[in-house]
Amino acid sequence: MSSAEPTGAAGTAGSGPAPLPARESRFIDVHYHVGPDAYLRRHTATTAGALYAEHRGWVVLKNHLGSTAAQAWEARQQGLPVSGSIVLNRLAGGFDPRAVEQAVIQHGDDSGLRLIVHLPTVTGRTHRSRLARTPSHPLLGDGQPPLTVADESGALRPEVTELLRAARNLPVVISTGHADGHEVRLLVDEVVRLDVPRLMLNQPANPMTGLSCKDLVEVAAAEQVWTEQTALTRLLGYQDWADFADVLSLLPRVVYSSDLGQPSQMDITDWLTWNQNSYSEAGLAPERVIDITHTGPLKMLSL
Repeated sequence: MSSAEPTGAAGTAGSGPAPLPARESRFIDVHYHVGPDAYLRRHTATTAGALYAEHRGWVVLKNHLGSTAAQAWEARQQGLPVSGSIVLNRLAGGFDPRAVEQAVIQHGDDSGLRLIVHLPTVTGRTHRSRLARTPSHPLLGDGQPPLTVADESGALRPEVTELLRAARNLPVVISTGHADGHEVRLLVDEVVRLDVPRLMLNQPANPMTGLSCKDLVEVAAAEQVWTEQTALTRLLGYQDWADFADVLSLLPRVVYSSDLGQPSQMDITDWLTWNQNSYSEAGLAPERVIDITHTGPLKMLSL
């Protein structure tokens, strides 16, 4: 390769126009599932990215198998507004910081956004999802082996603390994954103690976590803590309307996401229409809508 040859973020020649920067998008969805994933999904990284581009949005891809960093990088080389994440389930390496470092490298630095690092989402806790889901591969017929951030005594595992230490020097946002309410409180305390710059409470209204808006007033008080409110928790009936509206209306540092991508749920265009109706019913001012859908997510993700 000659010194004059253009390169992409990971050292490979770029192949297309740069995507619309996240700061110029109309909204940022920090939680959208694409294939390949543990379950069948509606879209690939590129077909989802094209739809978000059509609506002048930006999307952060997620899957329960591990990293979407390379998929996101590839999509951006095609001019699509996509960034990525990694889910630290046991199948993806658990709490090994090397898995995070690899994903950060694959993600590149051209997006100007942090990689979201989700702590385990397969925890072994009893919860019967209301989603109709089909495993994507025969090896997943019995599910994935579980992993939790706390040990049998209820204390944070030492390897989680070490991962949080490593995160201070990496361009990442730590997400609580499917931690339960006790574990979320432990993680918030440790993030504050270690001065980790970003922690996102991953869909805390979900039944495995079970934190209401009233709980979050205290739990999410620290300035580096962000609360994710997903559409899916409301769509599946896991969260009542009043709590959904209160989180969107009242809490500081809220990021509103879809958590969609399932074939049984609405597509992106329909979700955007549903959002407008929800904002109106909740009485959100236009400035608050911009804050939870763009300004807040951008601030959380920005380097």
